[in-house]
Amino acid sequence: MTHRDETLAIHAGFSPDPTTKVVAVPIYQTTSYAFDDTQHGADLFET
Repeated sequence: MTHRDETLAIHAGFSPDPTTKVVAVPIYQTTSYAFDDTQHGADLFET
């Protein structure tokens, strides 16, 4: 079986996790931010 360049670019070098047995890089749909203080965070997200 041959793989396209895009497939190799995403999956090359990834080994299955020994604990979870995941075989592909997971997609995380969450994130976290660090702010200097609460005002800094408020200023960035005010609309």
